Amino acid sequence: MPVPEWGCRPEVAPTDKTGRMEPFPTFYISHGGGPCFFMPDPQGHWTGLGRFLTELPASLPRRPRAVLVITAHWEASVVTIDRGASPELIYDYFGFPDYTYELEYRAPGSPEMALRIGGALRGAGVDHLLDPAHGWDHGVFVPLKVIYPDADVPIVAMSLRHDLDPDHHLAVGRALRSLRDDVLIIGSGSSFHNLSRWSLEASQLFDSWLAETLPEAGTSRSNALRRWSSAPGASVAHPREEHLLPLMVAVGAAETEPGDAVFRGPAMGAMMSCWRFGGQ
Repeated sequence: MPVPEWGCRPEVAPTDKTGRMEPFPTFYISHGGGPCFFMPDPQGHWTGLGRFLTELPASLPRRPRAVLVITAHWEASVVTIDRGASPELIYDYFGFPDYTYELEYRAPGSPEMALRIGGALRGAGVDHLLDPAHGWDHGVFVPLKVIYPDADVPIVAMSLRHDLDPDHHLAVGRALRSLRDDVLIIGSGSSFHNLSRWSLEASQLFDSWLAETLPEAGTSRSNALRRWSSAPGASVAHPREEHLLPLMVAVGAAETEPGDAVFRGPAMGAMMSCWRFGGQ
């Protein structure tokens, strides 16, 4: 079978000089507005972001065994992992054309990988639950339908903890670091998320702060993220921070590795960005 143009490379795992398998980078993505990538967009509001998501697999060292998506649209009392084999889609967006509620994405889940993820959290002392019946909200299925349109890579979704504590979510990411040999970790949210005040100025201020903060690896970056609410434009960019917290998990899983802005551009009149950590 030929390798698709969008990019899964042959199953030969690159290694470093010690022979260790090269870990996957982690990502924080802005997942767009509802089903935006599957609607007419004559003004090109989402063109750049959609192109980045389409090209993401080609940037990877190999095909992942599974994708773990930490979604901004699922909050629980403790971090919860979906362990369904065939999760249903949750159309948790409102006011869109009827056909957008008929979108399908039949990628498999992975109960086995969910158990492994839970084991990594347990080993780090992170309270968690496994949910056999939770579906995939649009923070999961919409971007993954763009990234892997053939729906042939298993996906596991993970919630945020409802207190949205940055330090806890950084710790969740650290617990997941060992999975990166064969799991692609994606934090799915949005670098700007204010539906009632779509401010270009605030989005630019906050995105500039991200651009100054995220490239540097180590504890100074994590400490800055703990204090994210004092950043310029933060209160407008994230009046509630659920769309920012997936970033903490992505950073925690690659805390000692630099970050790189792999997409920065306007979307619907705001500046948005996506970030890669590690795999430089």
